[in-house]
Amino acid sequence: MEIKRSIKSVAQQIADFCRERHRMPTYEEMLILLGVRSKSVVHFWVKKLLKEGILEKDASGHLAFVKTLDGVPLVGAVSAGFPSPAEEEISDLISFDEYLITKQSRSFLLKVDGDSMTGAGIMPDDLVLVERDREPKTGDIVIAEVDGAWTMKYFQKKGTRVYLEAANPNYPRIEPLAEMRLGGVVTAVVRKYHS
Repeated sequence: MEIKRSIKSVAQQIADFCRERHRMPTYEEMLILLGVRSKSVVHFWVKKLLKEGILEKDASGHLAFVKTLDGVPLVGAVSAGFPSPAEEEISDLISFDEYLITKQSRSFLLKVDGDSMTGAGIMPDDLVLVERDREPKTGDIVIAEVDGAWTMKYFQKKGTRVYLEAANPNYPRIEPLAEMRLGGVVTAVVRKYHS
């Protein structure tokens, strides 16, 4: 059995496949990917990746990465007030997936359309990271379906009364006439300044 290679190199090969194809490889594809002849070797590596917490199985037995293996170097801090000398020294390697996402299987991205949350720093064309099945607290930004229409607003609860509030004074408070269904809580905002 071929076990000379490192667990990180095997995980990286599978991660590269996922990035290119936007899905996990099948066991058959892993044979070719890892350059092995036996499915028992593939099972060995999958078991090792599961044990190390790099991969996880969902309820239906499908494999998924728990965290990404790539990262961008964190080289220090920068003053947003008065200038200070910047020292470029790598202090850590940060993966945006790992930094922003706590529960990958429950997270998804949405592209922002509209200006109702500009007061919260969320602009049109930003991406918001949403975690579904998370219990919202008053003041959280949520994605909700109100009377058949989806929106993103602050979640507000006073006693038994629940309503949504914009972060732009040009938009009225939203109270459901019939029904409100929560799609998730916004946990991060991503803005790209240059393409």
